[in-house]
Amino acid sequence: MKKALLVFLALLISVAFVTSGCAPTSETTTTTTTTKTTAMEFKGEVTAMDMAAKTMTVKGKDGDKTFDVSSAKMKDEAKAGDEVMVKYTEKDGKMMASWVGVDKTTKTETTTTTTKTKDKTTK
Repeated sequence: MKKALLVFLALLISVAFVTSGCAPTSETTTTTTTTKTTAMEFKGEVTAMDMAAKTMTVKGKDGDKTFDVSSAKMKDEAKAGDEVMVKYTEKDGKMMASWVGVDKTTKTETTTTTTKTKDKTTK
């Protein structure tokens, strides 16, 4: 009787191990979707620069837009009154500038000075 009980327990344990190895496993598949953002351009006049917040406000044909310039490549140092072109993308509701170029041709001022001299000749 003891021998039959040992054989039964050995058989029961063997079946338990075999069925746990054949049990279906759940595989988790993670899919990562990447949305490609397209760069946009905006031209206008710089109305404000906040170096502490690293933002720049530009007034253009479509109104004022404020850009985060913390990671932007600046072609030249922009200041209020400069005409600029900003390449940017929208991320989490913010306009993130990737490049800022200052257009120096539109703000060039030319000053001409004319001096009149009298020619005094004696006759």
